[in-house]
Amino acid sequence: MKALVLAGGSGTRMRPITHSSAKQLVPVAGKPVLFHVLEAIAEAGLTDVGVIVGDTAQEIAAAVGDGSRFGLHLTYIHQERPLGLAHAVSVARDFLAEDDFVMYLGDNFLLGGITKFVEDFRNYGNRDAQILLSRVADPTAFGVAELDETGHVIGLEEKPLRPKSDLALAGIYLFTPAVHEAVESIRPSARGELEITDAIQWLIDQGRRVHSSVISGFWKDTGNVADMLEANRSVLETVEAVQEGYVDEASTVIGRVRIQAGAKVVASRVVGPAFIGPGTEIIGSSVGPYISVSEHCRIEDSEISSSIVLRGCVLTGVRRIEESLIGRDVEVEAFPRPSAVHRLVLGDNSRVQIPS
Repeated sequence: MKALVLAGGSGTRMRPITHSSAKQLVPVAGKPVLFHVLEAIAEAGLTDVGVIVGDTAQEIAAAVGDGSRFGLHLTYIHQERPLGLAHAVSVARDFLAEDDFVMYLGDNFLLGGITKFVEDFRNYGNRDAQILLSRVADPTAFGVAELDETGHVIGLEEKPLRPKSDLALAGIYLFTPAVHEAVESIRPSARGELEITDAIQWLIDQGRRVHSSVISGFWKDTGNVADMLEANRSVLETVEAVQEGYVDEASTVIGRVRIQAGAKVVASRVVGPAFIGPGTEIIGSSVGPYISVSEHCRIEDSEISSSIVLRGCVLTGVRRIEESLIGRDVEVEAFPRPSAVHRLVLGDNSRVQIPS
């Protein structure tokens, strides 16, 4: 059994972060979402993995390498344009050959992994496809499954205006080679994409066996900032307290806080759950809870919680930052005196809240 990981796409909902970085590499609890995906695949006992890449192929390859760090063998497969999930399956046809496979969207996060679902698919052997479902508040943003009274899948729709259920496709699918015939039989949707929902619906219409599993734990499509922050909070809840860096006697560390080697906490208060990356300095500040600070950052005389701070950021004299995603090498500092003027240097698609 193989795995197919989708790590292409432009990440428009995560701009401006994704103007300069692949969305799959934004860290959750100090680790890129894509790394969580690859670790889940390895834990499920799969080793042969195809990775669909697009415009950010070089960045993805530089971060992930050949997969050996995860115990995997990776094959990078280039998709010229993101023309739908079923199109990705078509592009990967030679790699997938006649093997069963898991398809995992590289910006999706499932707490607890996929091992149980892979084992079920392998052991029962009477399914052409298996889809993972999660109940969501707004099904119109997802592919949606309709089940009959016995729980069998009878229909699927992609981002329907009038959803027939609140069961969203969770971005993790298991297929036999039967899906290739389905992909070849469908046509592009009104969006101009080959939809995986249409391919699965074709299997259902042809009397093929499509099984569903409703996820009981935490799942998120981390395609936007709010969902990324929620995933960060959920993963941080599982962090164990580890102090590998330096904490001086004037500092207080409370709860589950992971301080990586080379990090320094000086005259500060850190409240967990929290992750402090290697080489980061926390000086005279209040940090956490639910904070993930990447490597080589500096937070001085500031307060921040419920946020993700990417590599190389500097925060100086800033009071109360919350629910924020701060990109690489960003500098945030207090203005030296009260002023009615705001000075901003913002990237495309930025969003800023300023007191009136």
